[in-house]
Amino acid sequence: MRWDYVKLGIKNLQKRQLRSWLTMIGIFIGIATVVSLIALGQGLKDAVSAQFSTLGTDRLIIQAKGGGGFGPPGQGAPTPLTEKDLRIVARSQYVSVAAGRLIKGVAVQYNDKQSVQFIVSLPDDQAQRDLVLSLQNVRVDQGRLPRREDGNRVAIGADYLKPDLFGRPIIVGDTFEVNGKKLEVIGILKKRGSITIDSALVMDEQSMRDLLDIPSEYSVISAQVTSDKEINLAQESISKNLRSSRRVKLGREDFSVQSPGSLLSSLNAIIGGVTAVLVGIAFISLLVGGIGIMNTMYTAIMERTREIGVMKAVGARNSDILAIFIFESGMLGLLGGIIGVILGIILSETVVLLGSQFLGPGILSSTVSVQLVLGALLFSFVVGVLAGAFPAYEAAKLPPVEAFRQ
Repeated sequence: MRWDYVKLGIKNLQKRQLRSWLTMIGIFIGIATVVSLIALGQGLKDAVSAQFSTLGTDRLIIQAKGGGGFGPPGQGAPTPLTEKDLRIVARSQYVSVAAGRLIKGVAVQYNDKQSVQFIVSLPDDQAQRDLVLSLQNVRVDQGRLPRREDGNRVAIGADYLKPDLFGRPIIVGDTFEVNGKKLEVIGILKKRGSITIDSALVMDEQSMRDLLDIPSEYSVISAQVTSDKEINLAQESISKNLRSSRRVKLGREDFSVQSPGSLLSSLNAIIGGVTAVLVGIAFISLLVGGIGIMNTMYTAIMERTREIGVMKAVGARNSDILAIFIFESGMLGLLGGIIGVILGIILSETVVLLGSQFLGPGILSSTVSVQLVLGALLFSFVVGVLAGAFPAYEAAKLPPVEAFRQ
């Protein structure tokens, strides 16, 4: 008998196909938005984690506080890091080697076109150079990296091989202008799928200081710890020494000393917060979809009062009528959820594809888990059941005599 009621519910949905589709619009738009946003958010977290995994667990990143905007680290900081700070970090307990880096935005002119790009310094000391290269996972594809004796020669990221940046690709041996000075390309880096590497200019540190007139400032300092088990001790030692050197009190530091793990946690928290807000907005569509299902079920009750009376007259109980209408509303929610999940996956993959075209591969990714799919389907079914519960209750308590009269 129960299975007959299930088949009856499906048949009723098939009779009103157009109305059923219109009812599900709010559900599958909301589910599609939620699935795509969560998939992209999780994919972005995975991509960030992959980038940070190359930093290792035995390294620390020191930056000056107070910089604003989306520029390179340390930009706009009232008290930037200096060569003195680098020496303090290098002499700190549990630190085996420390390296400073300059990261600045510059206007690159080539082929009568101009573009703002990042230029990054490379230390001359071999131990410091090895630390910087391992942190950024830099590999050379063509030519070589610049050395101190190279002067105004640079290595460039793989994005400069694209003709759309300056109208034609930049290759080894080409020259372009920065700050009115000509720079020669002596190397091209392997593509990493990272904006900071693929679009960067890499230059010897002293040559970069001369080019941009930067006497002793650093954008960021990296420290190699003697053992990952001593990472917290090294962090405390560096912080204590820098507070003393920079004459700031505990809790009022104008610098930060962070491990890749803490940086990753902070970024994941930001990504999670933004994703949560967007998903919250997407739930409005689900609310609209739930209201649509409720309206549809109320309309169905008005149209089928005589049918309800007949079912009760032949022995259907209130619980049977309730089950039929709740099943119909739940099916509307579930079908909307299935369509929404499919659309959400397609949407997220489309965003990733477009992102790879404009930003390069590896910048955006989409992660659709089994838990996400099952959760979305369960949620859409529950929305349908809840939206149809009150109309189903109204149908169940309708007296047979009144149903026949209407």
